[in-house]
Amino acid sequence: MKERFETFTVLINRISRNIKKIKNREMARYGLRSIHVSCLYYLYSADSLTATELCERCAEDKATISRALDFLEANGYLTCESKSAKRYRSPLVLTEKGSRMGEKIADKINGVLDAISENLSEDERAAFYRNLSMISECLNLFAANHVQ
Repeated sequence: MKERFETFTVLINRISRNIKKIKNREMARYGLRSIHVSCLYYLYSADSLTATELCERCAEDKATISRALDFLEANGYLTCESKSAKRYRSPLVLTEKGSRMGEKIADKINGVLDAISENLSEDERAAFYRNLSMISECLNLFAANHVQ
């Protein structure tokens, strides 16, 4: 039992750390950080999202997303379509600069995903993501129901 716990937690932590490391390394030359990568990627993929929707997709808290959006807006990567409504409910769109960066990020992500799954069949890849989703949902339920 102890080995199973250690293997599970070590592997999950290592995967998470490596994803952040790759994001930060690839984006350092642009002055961007891991959270900026996620925001730009999801905005590029969806064309327009609110800050609330970005919080959900990035699985980050409101303050982290707000700081990231402030940086991205100040540096010309995105704009808020509505100046009258509260920003967390207003659609955010990428500028031309943001779209170019979003495309670079999407291409890089696709390359990484292709590389890490090249030894998996389509069925193995589907099973992996199905199992990962089940683990995530179970942990989410357990965490929500066992808060003390």
